[in-house]
Parts: sequence; structure tokens; C-alpha cells
Amino acid sequence: MRIITTHRNADFDALASVMAVKILFPDAIPVLPKQVNPNVKAFLSIHKDVFKTHTFEEVDLDLVNHLAVVDTNKWERLEGMASLQTRNDLDIQLWDHHPIRGNISTPWMVCEVTGATITLLLRRIKQERNILTPIQATLFLLGIYEDTGNLTFPSTTAEDAYAAAYLLELKADLTVATSFLRPAYGEKQKEILFSMLQDAERLRIKGHTISVSHMEIGGHVESLAVVMRMYREILNVDAAVGVFFNKQKNSCMVIGRSHADKIDIGLVMRGLGGGGHPGAGSAMLKNSRPEAVREKILTLIQGNQPASAQISDIMSFPVVTVLSNNTMEDVAFLLRKKGCTGVPVLENDELVGIISRRDFRKIKKTKQMKSPVKAYMSRKIVTIAPGKSPTKAAQLMVKYDVGRLPVVENDRVIGIVTRSDTMLYFYDQLPG
Repeated sequence: MRIITTHRNADFDALASVMAVKILFPDAIPVLPKQVNPNVKAFLSIHKDVFKTHTFEEVDLDLVNHLAVVDTNKWERLEGMASLQTRNDLDIQLWDHHPIRGNISTPWMVCEVTGATITLLLRRIKQERNILTPIQATLFLLGIYEDTGNLTFPSTTAEDAYAAAYLLELKADLTVATSFLRPAYGEKQKEILFSMLQDAERLRIKGHTISVSHMEIGGHVESLAVVMRMYREILNVDAAVGVFFNKQKNSCMVIGRSHADKIDIGLVMRGLGGGGHPGAGSAMLKNSRPEAVREKILTLIQGNQPASAQISDIMSFPVVTVLSNNTMEDVAFLLRKKGCTGVPVLENDELVGIISRRDFRKIKKTKQMKSPVKAYMSRKIVTIAPGKSPTKAAQLMVKYDVGRLPVVENDRVIGIVTRSDTMLYFYDQLPG
């Protein structure tokens, strides 16, 4: 017997990947955990005649000789499969897109870093020229969209986008996909969010703002991931982690959300025995006090996070400046000579303005080129500190429509960062 299974709290990528393996191996039996994502549960309730699944209790595991695992590479994330872990006669096939190897060992694996596991399976389905129905294409598109944030998460690859386009060509229904990706958010979730916000604490770790909240919940509560996303956005922190303690089961469900370029939540959750991506992850811990879990999380964030780029890493220095009494003619010559489009203006070593090429549009007569810089400079100065992120610099440039930001520390201009500097950073073109 051949079975296909995936991780607890299965999401659309997990369900889509299970059903994709079913296409490749029609005799395989899809086995889902009892606990699935609320939106997946709603989808299956309508499509259960199209996508037939079983629980591990409905399968005689003694008869299983082929096991396909998708969207995870850890035995502990599988439900009811513990007895298979020690089997030496078991043929295991592994499909996963997570960057860190787990403890499921097999020579037959397709493990590559993509936005979604279903993307890897679609590669094989296209190679074997399997025909997909519009309903299958819609489910597979749900898997890609959910795990890539509609192709916006930094973990998204070009192959994910090509796979989505392929599914749309096969008549995947965007209306259906959109309806099932809506977050389930009700009164219970509102109560939890309100309670978390009342006791919210903001911490500063390695230049990042963090909030780790813990609270007791009564039994199973759906859509806690939605609560955590809203919690992080409302607090406007770089990363937020919720530790939800179920006293009845003496267990903690840990859910984290992050700006992917700030804190690698997936790395933190793997340190707790869970998993995820840079922007989102979760873990389940048994027999653990929430206070102890919180301290463990802070330790992991403190110790495991790679140093993030700061303005001091991408700024230009020493800074080319001009004095407020220099003439516009002097500035024009300097801009041509240095090949820059603007420079800070100083007066008694104090930053008093910015002069740029666009300011020269104000000059209508040749004799005005003899006027001092202070007559034409912009006095609306937007600066940034060296410890801020390139993302913050880009936000300021967009908000105030400026092309450069003087970098100021202790009231002194120590550098300058331009639009070009931020774009080079975001598009991975920094030297070295």
C-alpha cells in the first residue's frame, strides 16, 4: 500500500502537494491529519467528493510499504506515523521546499527552496504531461498563493510565478482562490487580540523591535495565525511571537510573524522543534511553561539572527558638502565633477539644507548663478540615523519624495544614502 501524508495543521500548500502526488501515483491513498487549517477545512467540506482523503486511523499502517511525505521533512510533524519511523523496509519519497533538512532520511527526495512545495510537484506533473482539471488547478494555485502571499513574499521564486501562470492557463479560478484565502476572524479571535494588545510589550534586540506575548487559551482556537499577523501590524514591530498555553493539554502553540528581511521566524521556530519561513512559522511544545518558552524565544532571537544590514553598511562617506554661502555656480561645478545629483549644505558645521540638481530649475537668469546656495536650497531636511535599515530609508524617500538622506549621528553628518544605494541593496547588487 502506498500512502501520502503531510504535517499537522495542514495548509493549502500541504493539501495541494498531497493531491499532486496522488496524480503522479493514482493508487496512493491521501492521509491527512485531523487538524487542518480552517480555510482548508472549509475547502474540503465543499470539495470532499473531488478530493477524497483519509485519516491515519482508517489505514492499516502494517500494510504500508510506500510513504510519500510532502511539505515537511520531520517525523514529529506527522500525525499517527510514529510506527513507520523505525521500519527498514519502507520506501519513502519526500517533497519539501523548506531550507533546513529534517530527520526524515531517504535517498528519494526533491527538496529545493521555493515559495511552495506544490511548485516542485508541478514541475514533475508538467514533465509527465499529466492533465489537470480546473478544480485541481485552482487547489494548486491556492497552495502557491497562500505560501507566497500571492507571490509577494521574499521567499517567492521565479518558478513559483511561472507555475501560477501555468495554472491560470489551465483555468484555475481566481474568484474561488480569493474566497478561500480570506482569513477567518470572529469574536473569539477579537477577544484574544484585544487581550494581547492590553499587555503588549515592545523589546529592542539587535536593533529590531520585538514583541513576545503569552496567554492561556481554553481548548482549540482557530485562526491564531491571523491574530498574530494583526497583532504585529497593529504594534508595528519587526517581529511578533505568540505563546498560546492550553492548560488542559499542558501544551504551548507558538506562532510567529515577521518582516522577512528583519527577523527569520522560521529559524526561531526550528530552534523550538517547529518550522516555517523567514516571515512566518510555528511550533508545538508539550509540558512547557509559557514563561520558559518566552525566554527560549528571546534567547533564539538574540543568538541565531544574522546581522541585518544597516544604513551605515550602505551609505557613502566621507560626505561631499557645500557651505551656505557658496555660489550656485560653485555647486554646479562640484556636482559635475563628483558625478552626484545633490549634496548637504552646512553652516557653522550644522546641516541647514540640501541642494540638488532640481533646485537649479528655479534659476531663470545667468546672473542668478552667482547667488548663494542658501537662496535656492531646500530647507525641508529629512535625515536618517546610521543604525536604521535600508527599508526605513526607502520608506522615508517615498514619503517625502527625496532622492537622498543625510546620515546624522550626534548632530553631525557622517554619511549620505541615495535612492541608488537603496536600490543596489534591495536588488542584491552590493559589491562582495
